[in-house]
Amino acid sequence: MNFKTAVNSGLFIVLTFCISSASLAQTSILKWKEVTNQFGPLPTSIKVFESENTYQDSAFKGFYVEIDTKDKNLHLDTDTTLFRRLTPQQFYTKLDQPLIVVNSSFFEFKRNTNVNIVVKNGLPVSYNIHDIPGKGKDTLTYTHVLGAALGMDKKGSMDIAYTFTDSASKTIMYQQLPMNAFKDSNAKLLGTDPNLTNLSVWKLKWANGGGPVLMRSGRIHISNNEERKFAGKAINDYHPRTAMGYDMEGKLIIMAIQGRMKGIAAGATLNQMAAFFEQLDCYEAINLDGGGSSCLLVNGKETIKPSDPTGQRPVPAIFYVK
Repeated sequence: MNFKTAVNSGLFIVLTFCISSASLAQTSILKWKEVTNQFGPLPTSIKVFESENTYQDSAFKGFYVEIDTKDKNLHLDTDTTLFRRLTPQQFYTKLDQPLIVVNSSFFEFKRNTNVNIVVKNGLPVSYNIHDIPGKGKDTLTYTHVLGAALGMDKKGSMDIAYTFTDSASKTIMYQQLPMNAFKDSNAKLLGTDPNLTNLSVWKLKWANGGGPVLMRSGRIHISNNEERKFAGKAINDYHPRTAMGYDMEGKLIIMAIQGRMKGIAAGATLNQMAAFFEQLDCYEAINLDGGGSSCLLVNGKETIKPSDPTGQRPVPAIFYVK
């Protein structure tokens, strides 16, 4: 799934907590079992879980990895390529066999570049696309958005926030609440725009951009309207998914859901993904690139099976743990 798919989904909707809660009331609990020993050896601070094989009367397959970020022996970071893409397996080899490798940012195929912020070793290595050109009757107008990201600051605390970046600056700005998307004739969203009233400097060790946010401050809140991702009925489409979240104890959850395989794995909707993270007691969670890009490796071994017929899709950015 790429950025174009995400933003060109028709009309947009706002999911308030009340609506999400009503949906959750009809969502059954997904059961997981620990399968860490199938992917060992791993430190005790990393655990692997596999889902049951059916969910809401559909074939289902998913995995998540729980990482205790308080383990000082672990190194968490991102990696990217420049104007090219590598499969997660190729990243695994390039990075000298990390424990965990997972796809992250959305990207575009023409130049093989990320369209969300990615922070590596404290510095941005890719930047958000804040300006979506209009088409048809909206030609010469631009819709302006803030992209969401999950990051860890230099003190080791994790957060999900809405970020503003400028390729002319290494400074990363963020705000806790989403900005309502707006449209005008300006080709570029500037940091001085009056719609940006709550920005602060975010000093990060690493960050993965994506969207939409699935949970915020302990509650389901899917900000697909504000981020202009997966709009209208698209929020209920079943696809392979990749997502990340964290709890208040410092555990990072990386989830990958297999899909587009009739009778084997149907995939998941964004409402379901939000519910899964809530059921795991996460404080916040964010959707990342999914579809054919979804791939989660543990010790170099695939968890879900990628949906592309050719196997793992090359991507320009991953998150890893060593």
